[in-house]
Amino acid sequence: MKKPVFTGAAVAIITPFKSTGEVDYEEFGKIIDHQIAHGTDAIVVCGTTGEASALHDKEHREAIAWCCEYVNHRVPVVAGTGSNDTAYAIELTKFAAECGADAGLSVTPYYNKTTQRGLIAHYTAIADCCRRIVDELPGTGVCFTADTLYELSKHPNINGLKAASGNFSLLAEAMAKCGDNLNVWSGNDDQIVPLMSLGGKGVISVLSNVAPQVAHDITQLCFDNRYPEAAKLQLQYHDLIDALFCEVNPIPVKKAMELLG
Repeated sequence: MKKPVFTGAAVAIITPFKSTGEVDYEEFGKIIDHQIAHGTDAIVVCGTTGEASALHDKEHREAIAWCCEYVNHRVPVVAGTGSNDTAYAIELTKFAAECGADAGLSVTPYYNKTTQRGLIAHYTAIADCCRRIVDELPGTGVCFTADTLYELSKHPNINGLKAASGNFSLLAEAMAKCGDNLNVWSGNDDQIVPLMSLGGKGVISVLSNVAPQVAHDITQLCFDNRYPEAAKLQLQYHDLIDALFCEVNPIPVKKAMELLG
């Protein structure tokens, strides 16, 4: 059985910027402290919500290194280190590990798309060089099959899957095939409860930016086998979850954070 990098609710944390376009590390620290004080179980830095694709390499590395140092092992840190360039993904994941990140989060290749055999080669190459990675299945147009996930789950350094495709048939098949060799986290806040009912380990959450205790509580209720209460809480926040994607992510969540001060 692979011990999951984290259990519960990890925040897909925003990257705050100054009006000059530089990362606002003073504000970043306040956000991290607020998250940890209100139940967040892990920090995912420089993911999609953290605008990694809009950061140049120096900014990306600085944000990962700073976050790891600031969090200082209070909770696990997962660093967004994916790329459609396998060599660069390896380089960035190694760097994150050196900074103290607990794992790298690696998106499926985009633009330079690949076959299932290519996915296995891509992730195996990263995992061979790095301690722990989490595969990410987002809406990039490249999806794993259950058989591919089964092959990847055999690698000791591939810890699990962030599942944001919404394809529960695929996830159920993959989880049945892989068993305890593949940890799965929801990548969608409106699907936490159903995924955890199948054995998921929690969520990588956008909602956590504005309501960290709520996201944590939903996952904890699931762990406590109190699924009706968890479902009620998730549905209570459905309108907010939906509103956080009324525009392209992370525009709505950053506006929400601004309104919260």
